[in-house]
Amino acid sequence: MARTGQKVHTTGRGGLRRWSGLVAAHPLVSAAVAVTPVAGLVAVLTLYQPQKLFIETTVDEALPSAATTAPSPTSAPTAAAPAPTTVPAGPRELAEGELRGLAHRGSGQVRLLELDDGARVLRLEGLNVENGPDLHVYLAEAPADADPAQFGRRFVDLGLLKANHGNQNYRLPAGTDLDRFRSAVIWCKRFAVGFAVAPLASA
Repeated sequence: MARTGQKVHTTGRGGLRRWSGLVAAHPLVSAAVAVTPVAGLVAVLTLYQPQKLFIETTVDEALPSAATTAPSPTSAPTAAAPAPTTVPAGPRELAEGELRGLAHRGSGQVRLLELDDGARVLRLEGLNVENGPDLHVYLAEAPADADPAQFGRRFVDLGLLKANHGNQNYRLPAGTDLDRFRSAVIWCKRFAVGFAVAPLASA
């Protein structure tokens, strides 16, 4: 499932406001800058990645599908039978939910899909979440209305968030027990902060 497109652009005034909020929320940032300007700047850019607040990215991936073999139409006997035709199979929806912001703004739809070959995928559609450093997509055991700190305790990490806008697919590890998980979360591992969460309600 390749990405079909990615766009990156920067923001101005809004990014400055978010950077101010980051400094206020994390006093270590301002302390690092105050010690020595150059060393502080390097530390901030490396550890905290405030530049992410100024960057908006978009990925638009197609709805995932698995290839199946369809029988050829019945016809009169011929010397050589035509090869079977391979057609894409549509996914089956297992669960869905709407994203809402936590420590940062966020919206979009989450769909948990099963492909014809048995593979399962978490799909984000119409994602619009504030960018940040080291954002990951989690399946969490805690329900969506739990204390946000719970989302970073018992979870499956589906990988880095591909972009903070668009439509994206995340394949689940084989053998994942879906009965354990009740929410999908966009989680900042760097600061242990939830950016957005969606309940996973059975479709």
